[in-house]
Amino acid sequence: MTPRLQPLPLQELRLISEGRSWPVDQPIAGLASLTPVRGQMRAIHHGTVLEVEGTAETVITLCCDRCLQTYNHALTAKARELLEIGLAGPEEEEVVFAAEDPVECLDPGSSFDPERWLFEQLSLQLPLVNRCGADCPGPPRPPGDAASGEGSGDPRWAALRSLR
Repeated sequence: MTPRLQPLPLQELRLISEGRSWPVDQPIAGLASLTPVRGQMRAIHHGTVLEVEGTAETVITLCCDRCLQTYNHALTAKARELLEIGLAGPEEEEVVFAAEDPVECLDPGSSFDPERWLFEQLSLQLPLVNRCGADCPGPPRPPGDAASGEGSGDPRWAALRSLR
């Protein structure tokens, strides 16, 4: 069994020159998935920047926004991120990465939580509109509502139907 992801102090990560790698095969807190999240990730401390990259996949259950039926959705994430680490003292040398700028700043005395980072990356991959597929039947018709639009239909619309 793969050990669970645990927060790692940045000071400890700083001492590992090749960085730290984690195999991932576990549920992630806050993400209701049908299967464990599987993948891998790595974090390398570069003085004032923490480079984090990883891949992960799982299956989640979503509710279709159109027909309101539940369906399973494969969720995958592949990400690379630079997290700025505040300077601990004047002896720190700033590392500059030209390709991309760090978007988050970590306290040098804090910890890096790989499980939280994976949760954020997977959450960013959730669809904005949930659709069960191209053959979605659409919203259910109320009883008595014929395909032509005639019939009693929803009684809340009776006042508007009387205006025809």
